[in-house]
Amino acid sequence: MGLNFKNKSSDKNLKEILGMYTRHWKWFVLSVIIALSLAFVKLRYSIPEYSAQAKIQILEDKNANSELGSFKDLGILPSGTNKVEDEIEIINSRSNFIEVVKKLGLNVKITALGKILDSEVYKNPPIKISFIAKDSIVENSYFDFYITLGNGSSFVYTESEDEPANLVSFGKSISTAIGDIVLTPNKDDLSYFNDKKFKISIKPVGEVAQKYQEKTSISPVMEYSNILEITLNDPIPEKANDIINNLIDTYNSNAIRDRKEIADRTSEFINDRITEIYSNLSSADQTEEEYKEGRGITDVASQASVNLTVSASSQKELENASLQLDIASSMKDLVDTQKGFDILPSIGLSDPAIASTTAKYNELVSERNRLLKSSNEKNPIIVNLDEQLNTLKQSMQSSLQSMTDNLVLQVNSLSGQLSRVNSRLYAAPRNQRALRDIGRKQQTIESLYIYLLQKREESQISFASASPKSKIIDNSHSVSPEPVTPKRKIVYLAFFIFGLLVPFSVIYGKDLLDNKIHSKTGLEKLVKDVPVLGEIPSLGRREDKLVNKEDRSVLAESLRIIRTNIDYNIKATNQRHKGNVIYITSSVPGEGKTFLSSNLAMIFASTHKKVLLIGADIRNPKIFSFFPNTNELKSGADKKPGLTEFLFDCSIKASDIITTMEVRKNTIDVIYSGKIPPNPAELLMKDKMKELLSEVATQYDYVIVDTAPLMVVTDTLLISEYADHILYVIKAGVTEEKVLEFPLKLKSEGKLKGLSFVVNNVKANNLGYGGSYGYGYGKSHLKWWKF
Repeated sequence: MGLNFKNKSSDKNLKEILGMYTRHWKWFVLSVIIALSLAFVKLRYSIPEYSAQAKIQILEDKNANSELGSFKDLGILPSGTNKVEDEIEIINSRSNFIEVVKKLGLNVKITALGKILDSEVYKNPPIKISFIAKDSIVENSYFDFYITLGNGSSFVYTESEDEPANLVSFGKSISTAIGDIVLTPNKDDLSYFNDKKFKISIKPVGEVAQKYQEKTSISPVMEYSNILEITLNDPIPEKANDIINNLIDTYNSNAIRDRKEIADRTSEFINDRITEIYSNLSSADQTEEEYKEGRGITDVASQASVNLTVSASSQKELENASLQLDIASSMKDLVDTQKGFDILPSIGLSDPAIASTTAKYNELVSERNRLLKSSNEKNPIIVNLDEQLNTLKQSMQSSLQSMTDNLVLQVNSLSGQLSRVNSRLYAAPRNQRALRDIGRKQQTIESLYIYLLQKREESQISFASASPKSKIIDNSHSVSPEPVTPKRKIVYLAFFIFGLLVPFSVIYGKDLLDNKIHSKTGLEKLVKDVPVLGEIPSLGRREDKLVNKEDRSVLAESLRIIRTNIDYNIKATNQRHKGNVIYITSSVPGEGKTFLSSNLAMIFASTHKKVLLIGADIRNPKIFSFFPNTNELKSGADKKPGLTEFLFDCSIKASDIITTMEVRKNTIDVIYSGKIPPNPAELLMKDKMKELLSEVATQYDYVIVDTAPLMVVTDTLLISEYADHILYVIKAGVTEEKVLEFPLKLKSEGKLKGLSFVVNNVKANNLGYGGSYGYGYGKSHLKWWKF
């Protein structure tokens, strides 16, 4: 017969599971109180962070409305619209945050030191710090120092909290590792800060910028929206608002500066061309004036309409080709002579490929210039851009060379065609022809001059009216007066749950790992068909271990229940004799078999029955601890023999070893174990043991035998056949479940008959019926802290 060890939780109903936790309610209450106290301490000494938020709208950069829309025909405008994702990356770029940190001076932090919490001083600090060293040194250094404000003219300075301090006057230079520092008061009256200690921390600008870059969140308010939400959490709401507002300003300023650079470069190119064309125009006007003055000409008749029309058409084509050749040659010279990477103008070239390449080149140059602000030319991104720019420059040089060659051929072809047409006009007066040539030259140069003047004005006007890349919908503001971290309710809730989880986990883990028997109910689920006669409560050190005749304690009532169940078993056996020989045994020593034997004998005796208690554990006798043997005080000649002497000496009779005594108003007969023999097993195997039990069974109503532990020695098994009932004692919280396999196996093999169990040392909260034994005036009430 084996045990079925299943998951404990599967064998428990909901009431038992809840009871397992509710009986430890005091630990839950205590744990929650401690957890909530820790939550209070955490909230008390945590630095709260507040959320600042701003909203901006990314404006689409349409060609028709951009600040350089007037140069559409020059191909300078960037193509397409900016993607919101790209703009988010630009806004959140490291270079932008570096500019913000420099502008607000965030790399220098002033902290007021407190007894427990330190607080940063952001607005209106009591002192002003001036650095004599270059900004490049201060902005890339780590340095901390401490000051303690005293009277109005001096302060205490130290670079470490442990080193000796120096008294320094305001305005006096202090020599430090990053150069000289001068501190001046920032308030008229510093008495409020008397003896107040401050820590000044200086960190590299790049590190501070990266910190705020990581803390700043930029995202669209919804999918496919051009409206961005910028959020930053910081212990100082004013600082968070300033950072967000300056970040937006920096983003817009950089965009306008990029556009201004393109406009200025274009204007510079146009001015150079205007200067050159103006000199050519002045020379043509002077030639006409000199020609007319030398020949006295005031008006010239028109040439024949047909020849004039053909000549005008050819001349126009030649002029256009010449204009394109002139612009292409100038553009080619500019590209060839350019040593670095500067913005290139693109004006009026008819080749769309060149115009597109120029626009792409200008866009990459702008991106390269922006990245150089926060990096150097060895940066892999810069190197990659340089390679792309060199490729585009080579492409433009090749395209411009090819276009120049084609235009030269076209100009030569048109010039030959015009010469053939003009040959027909040689019959006209020479003056008319000469003036016509001069007029055409004037017209060509003048048209280009007026065109460039117009474009220069359009460039300046367009830039003056240029708008930022974003529109501010909401300036940065505090989202709520309540801090975003830590959230008080969530912290308290989390610690409350944690407070419940700790005892719950301990109890659950303890129950999961527990392989001990704790109560009658638990034992009954394991042994199934084998009866469990009852359970005995756990007793305190000061509680009486032996019951009285009229005892109404929980111990006495639990023993009465066991007595009643034993009587039912005796009646159910239907044996030929009384069936009143009851063995009390256990697995190992210390589980309470002698305790149960002694008290069970007292309970049976309290009903005026004849009871004999036999100490059959001759290896480790314990009966005398409950029933002191007064004969032990006698001399050796008068000393009464025990069970050992009876088994060894055939002349000793059963009546010689029975001691009758009155214990707590109960009369009980006891057979002590006697001296400890060297061969206990052999003694118990003698027939005299059988004779003794057979004899006393007929003389007494109950014969209770305190035997040796089953799993330690074989003594009990040697005499088990003489027992009518075997009470196997299980100690709650000590005996493991697997131990039960041993007695159940012996029972299935027929070696233990009349086997039943008794659970000893059961805690009050595990007793049956809620520990309510002792009905009436003897009822035991547990204190509230013992539940």
